Amino acid sequence: MEAQMLSGKVAIVTGASYGIGQAIAELFADEGAKVVLTARGKEKLDEEVKKIKAKGHQAIGIVADVGSEEDCKKVFATTLKEFGDLDIVVNNAGLGEQFIIEETEDDWMKYILNINVGGVIRYTREAVKYFLPKNEGVIINVSSVNGKRPVCGATYTASKGAVDTFTKNVAIRLAGTNIRCNAIAPGATLTPAAIACVEGDQPGGSKMYNELGAKYYNTELPRTMPIDQAYACLYLASYMGKAVRGQVLQVCNGAFL
Repeated sequence: MEAQMLSGKVAIVTGASYGIGQAIAELFADEGAKVVLTARGKEKLDEEVKKIKAKGHQAIGIVADVGSEEDCKKVFATTLKEFGDLDIVVNNAGLGEQFIIEETEDDWMKYILNINVGGVIRYTREAVKYFLPKNEGVIINVSSVNGKRPVCGATYTASKGAVDTFTKNVAIRLAGTNIRCNAIAPGATLTPAAIACVEGDQPGGSKMYNELGAKYYNTELPRTMPIDQAYACLYLASYMGKAVRGQVLQVCNGAFL
Protein backbone atom coordinates (compact mmCIF):
# COMPACT_ATOMS: atom_id res chain seq x y z
CA MET A 1 0.00 0.00 0.00
CA GLU A 2 1.34 3.42 -0.94
CA ALA A 3 2.06 5.91 1.84
CA GLN A 4 -0.76 8.37 2.42
CA MET A 5 0.26 11.98 1.93
CA LEU A 6 -1.99 13.41 4.68
CA SER A 7 -1.81 10.58 7.19
CA GLY A 8 -2.82 11.75 10.67
CA LYS A 9 -3.82 15.24 9.52
CA VAL A 10 -7.12 16.94 10.34
CA ALA A 11 -8.68 19.06 7.60
CA ILE A 12 -11.68 21.37 7.41
CA VAL A 13 -13.20 21.72 3.92
CA THR A 14 -15.97 24.27 3.54
CA GLY A 15 -18.65 23.86 0.89
CA ALA A 16 -17.89 20.15 0.72
CA SER A 17 -21.24 18.75 -0.44
CA TYR A 18 -20.78 19.33 -4.15
CA GLY A 19 -18.25 19.85 -6.88
CA ILE A 20 -14.74 20.92 -6.02
CA GLY A 21 -15.22 20.82 -2.25
CA GLN A 22 -16.62 17.31 -2.43
CA ALA A 23 -13.65 16.15 -4.51
CA ILE A 24 -11.19 17.75 -2.08
CA ALA A 25 -12.82 16.14 0.97
CA GLU A 26 -12.86 12.70 -0.64
CA LEU A 27 -9.25 12.92 -1.85
CA PHE A 28 -7.97 14.19 1.47
CA ALA A 29 -9.76 11.35 3.26
CA ASP A 30 -8.27 8.83 0.82
CA GLU A 31 -4.87 10.29 1.63
CA GLY A 32 -5.30 9.67 5.36
CA ALA A 33 -6.79 12.91 6.68
CA LYS A 34 -9.62 13.10 9.17
CA VAL A 35 -12.01 15.37 7.33
CA VAL A 36 -14.52 17.91 8.60
CA LEU A 37 -17.02 18.80 5.89
CA THR A 38 -19.22 21.88 6.08
CA ALA A 39 -22.19 22.92 3.98
CA ARG A 40 -25.50 24.71 4.38
CA GLY A 41 -27.63 21.74 3.32
CA LYS A 42 -27.79 18.88 5.80
CA GLU A 43 -29.13 16.12 3.55
CA LYS A 44 -26.37 16.23 0.93
CA LEU A 45 -23.76 16.82 3.62
CA ASP A 46 -24.85 13.71 5.51
CA GLU A 47 -24.74 11.67 2.30
CA GLU A 48 -21.18 12.75 1.59
CA VAL A 49 -19.98 12.01 5.13
CA LYS A 50 -21.60 8.57 4.94
CA LYS A 51 -19.88 7.94 1.60
CA ILE A 52 -16.45 8.79 3.04
CA LYS A 53 -17.00 6.71 6.17
CA ALA A 54 -18.08 3.73 4.06
CA LYS A 55 -14.52 3.64 2.71
CA GLY A 56 -13.17 3.30 6.24
CA HIS A 57 -12.15 6.93 6.65
CA GLN A 58 -12.91 9.36 9.49
CA ALA A 59 -15.21 12.26 8.71
CA ILE A 60 -17.83 14.46 10.29
CA GLY A 61 -20.26 16.94 8.79
CA ILE A 62 -21.19 20.31 10.29
CA VAL A 63 -24.09 22.33 8.91
CA ALA A 64 -22.67 25.84 8.66
CA ASP A 65 -22.89 29.02 6.60
CA VAL A 66 -19.49 30.62 5.97
CA GLY A 67 -21.29 33.97 6.05
CA SER A 68 -21.94 33.48 9.77
CA GLU A 69 -19.30 34.27 12.39
CA GLU A 70 -21.16 32.12 14.91
CA ASP A 71 -21.16 29.14 12.55
CA CYS A 72 -17.45 29.62 11.90
CA LYS A 73 -16.63 29.41 15.59
CA LYS A 74 -18.86 26.34 15.87
CA VAL A 75 -16.96 24.58 13.10
CA PHE A 76 -13.59 25.11 14.78
CA ALA A 77 -14.85 24.20 18.24
CA THR A 78 -16.52 21.03 16.97
CA THR A 79 -13.43 20.03 14.99
CA LEU A 80 -11.16 20.34 18.00
CA LYS A 81 -13.63 18.54 20.24
CA GLU A 82 -14.01 15.65 17.80
CA PHE A 83 -10.44 15.23 16.57
CA GLY A 84 -8.32 17.16 19.09
CA ASP A 85 -6.28 19.00 16.48
CA LEU A 86 -6.39 20.87 13.18
CA ASP A 87 -3.79 20.98 10.41
CA ILE A 88 -5.45 22.12 7.18
CA VAL A 89 -8.24 24.55 6.31
CA VAL A 90 -9.61 24.68 2.77
CA ASN A 91 -11.78 27.73 2.14
CA ASN A 92 -13.81 26.39 -0.75
CA ALA A 93 -17.36 27.60 -0.09
CA GLY A 94 -18.56 30.41 -2.31
CA LEU A 95 -21.34 31.58 -4.60
CA GLY A 96 -21.24 32.26 -8.32
CA GLU A 97 -23.23 35.08 -9.91
CA GLN A 98 -23.49 36.84 -13.23
CA PHE A 99 -24.94 40.29 -12.57
CA ILE A 100 -23.39 42.95 -14.81
CA ILE A 101 -22.27 46.04 -12.95
CA GLU A 102 -25.24 48.26 -13.86
CA GLU A 103 -27.63 45.62 -12.50
CA THR A 104 -25.71 44.98 -9.27
CA GLU A 105 -27.64 46.15 -6.20
CA ASP A 106 -26.11 46.94 -2.82
CA ASP A 107 -27.85 44.17 -0.87
CA TRP A 108 -26.72 41.58 -3.41
CA MET A 109 -23.18 42.92 -3.45
CA LYS A 110 -22.94 42.74 0.35
CA TYR A 111 -24.39 39.23 0.37
CA ILE A 112 -21.88 37.84 -2.13
CA LEU A 113 -18.90 39.63 -0.61
CA ASN A 114 -19.77 38.40 2.89
CA ILE A 115 -19.68 34.80 1.67
CA ASN A 116 -16.92 34.82 -0.94
CA VAL A 117 -14.56 37.18 0.88
CA GLY A 118 -15.89 37.35 4.43
CA GLY A 119 -16.05 33.57 4.72
CA VAL A 120 -12.44 33.19 3.60
CA ILE A 121 -11.27 35.90 5.99
CA ARG A 122 -13.09 34.62 9.07
CA TYR A 123 -12.07 30.98 8.57
CA THR A 124 -8.48 32.02 7.91
CA ARG A 125 -8.52 34.22 11.00
CA GLU A 126 -9.65 31.34 13.22
CA ALA A 127 -7.15 28.98 11.60
CA VAL A 128 -4.24 31.37 12.16
CA LYS A 129 -5.22 31.82 15.80
CA TYR A 130 -4.92 28.07 16.23
CA PHE A 131 -1.89 27.50 14.00
CA LEU A 132 0.36 30.23 15.42
CA PRO A 133 0.87 28.70 18.89
CA LYS A 134 1.98 25.39 17.38
CA ASN A 135 3.76 27.08 14.45
CA GLU A 136 2.31 24.72 11.88
CA GLY A 137 -0.63 24.59 9.51
CA VAL A 138 -1.90 24.96 5.96
CA ILE A 139 -4.54 27.31 4.56
CA ILE A 140 -5.79 26.89 1.00
CA ASN A 141 -8.24 29.35 -0.53
CA VAL A 142 -10.29 28.41 -3.56
CA SER A 143 -10.29 31.47 -5.79
CA SER A 144 -11.01 31.49 -9.53
CA VAL A 145 -9.47 32.46 -12.84
CA ASN A 146 -11.94 35.33 -12.52
CA GLY A 147 -9.54 36.91 -10.06
CA LYS A 148 -7.37 37.81 -13.03
CA ARG A 149 -9.67 37.20 -16.02
CA PRO A 150 -12.95 38.74 -14.76
CA VAL A 151 -15.54 37.45 -17.22
CA CYS A 152 -18.35 36.58 -14.79
CA GLY A 153 -20.50 38.76 -12.53
CA ALA A 154 -19.13 42.07 -11.28
CA THR A 155 -19.29 41.22 -7.59
CA TYR A 156 -18.13 37.63 -8.06
CA THR A 157 -15.04 38.68 -9.97
CA ALA A 158 -14.29 41.40 -7.43
CA SER A 159 -14.57 38.83 -4.65
CA LYS A 160 -12.07 36.50 -6.31
CA GLY A 161 -9.61 39.31 -6.92
CA ALA A 162 -9.91 40.06 -3.22
CA VAL A 163 -9.24 36.43 -2.31
CA ASP A 164 -6.06 36.46 -4.40
CA THR A 165 -4.78 39.59 -2.66
CA PHE A 166 -5.84 38.34 0.77
CA THR A 167 -3.96 35.09 0.21
CA LYS A 168 -0.72 36.95 -0.40
CA ASN A 169 -1.39 39.28 2.55
CA VAL A 170 -1.73 36.34 4.92
CA ALA A 171 1.35 34.66 3.47
CA ILE A 172 3.35 37.83 4.11
CA ARG A 173 2.02 37.93 7.67
CA LEU A 174 3.12 34.33 8.18
CA ALA A 175 6.55 34.64 6.56
CA GLY A 176 9.16 32.94 8.71
CA THR A 177 6.65 30.54 10.27
CA ASN A 178 5.74 26.97 9.36
CA ILE A 179 2.22 28.07 8.35
CA ARG A 180 1.52 28.21 4.64
CA CYS A 181 -1.25 30.11 2.87
CA ASN A 182 -1.89 29.61 -0.84
CA ALA A 183 -4.80 29.48 -3.25
CA ILE A 184 -5.93 27.62 -6.31
CA ALA A 185 -7.69 29.38 -9.18
CA PRO A 186 -9.97 26.93 -10.98
CA GLY A 187 -10.87 27.55 -14.57
CA ALA A 188 -14.10 26.28 -16.11
CA THR A 189 -14.61 23.11 -14.05
CA LEU A 190 -17.42 20.62 -14.52
CA THR A 191 -19.49 21.25 -11.40
CA PRO A 192 -23.20 21.96 -10.77
CA ALA A 193 -22.36 25.65 -10.40
CA ALA A 194 -20.49 25.73 -13.71
CA ILE A 195 -23.33 23.98 -15.51
CA ALA A 196 -25.77 26.54 -14.09
CA CYS A 197 -23.47 29.29 -15.28
CA VAL A 198 -23.32 28.02 -18.86
CA GLU A 199 -27.08 27.47 -18.96
CA GLY A 200 -27.76 30.98 -17.70
CA ASP A 201 -29.28 29.70 -14.46
CA GLN A 202 -27.03 31.59 -12.06
CA PRO A 203 -28.32 34.85 -10.56
CA GLY A 204 -27.89 37.57 -13.17
CA GLY A 205 -28.46 35.37 -16.19
CA SER A 206 -25.94 34.81 -18.96
CA LYS A 207 -24.86 38.18 -20.36
CA MET A 208 -21.35 38.26 -18.88
CA TYR A 209 -20.34 34.63 -19.19
CA ASN A 210 -22.02 33.51 -22.39
CA GLU A 211 -22.10 36.76 -24.36
CA LEU A 212 -18.73 38.17 -23.37
CA GLY A 213 -16.70 35.46 -21.67
CA ALA A 214 -15.92 33.47 -24.81
CA LYS A 215 -13.93 36.43 -26.14
CA TYR A 216 -11.44 36.09 -23.34
CA TYR A 217 -10.82 32.36 -23.00
CA ASN A 218 -10.53 29.28 -25.18
CA THR A 219 -13.88 27.52 -24.98
CA GLU A 220 -12.70 24.72 -27.29
CA LEU A 221 -10.39 23.16 -24.71
CA PRO A 222 -11.72 20.44 -22.40
CA ARG A 223 -12.97 21.61 -19.04
CA THR A 224 -11.13 20.63 -15.91
CA MET A 225 -12.76 18.18 -13.51
CA PRO A 226 -13.24 18.64 -9.75
CA ILE A 227 -10.54 16.05 -9.08
CA ASP A 228 -8.03 18.21 -10.99
CA GLN A 229 -8.64 21.00 -8.49
CA ALA A 230 -8.44 18.52 -5.61
CA TYR A 231 -5.05 17.30 -6.80
CA ALA A 232 -3.77 20.88 -6.79
CA CYS A 233 -5.00 21.28 -3.21
CA LEU A 234 -3.33 18.02 -2.21
CA TYR A 235 -0.05 19.32 -3.57
CA LEU A 236 -0.36 22.50 -1.54
CA ALA A 237 -1.54 20.68 1.60
CA SER A 238 1.13 17.99 1.60
CA TYR A 239 4.88 18.01 2.11
CA MET A 240 5.27 18.51 -1.65
CA GLY A 241 4.14 22.13 -1.27
CA LYS A 242 6.29 22.94 1.76
CA ALA A 243 8.19 25.73 -0.03
CA VAL A 244 5.16 27.32 -1.72
CA ARG A 245 3.77 30.44 -0.07
CA GLY A 246 1.42 33.20 -1.14
CA GLN A 247 0.80 31.71 -4.57
CA VAL A 248 -2.38 31.39 -6.64
CA LEU A 249 -2.11 28.17 -8.62
CA GLN A 250 -4.23 28.37 -11.75
CA VAL A 251 -5.78 25.06 -12.85
CA CYS A 252 -7.59 25.68 -16.14
CA ASN A 253 -6.31 23.15 -18.70
CA GLY A 254 -4.83 26.06 -20.65
CA ALA A 255 -8.16 27.69 -21.39
CA PHE A 256 -7.33 30.97 -19.66
CA LEU A 257 -3.72 31.50 -20.68
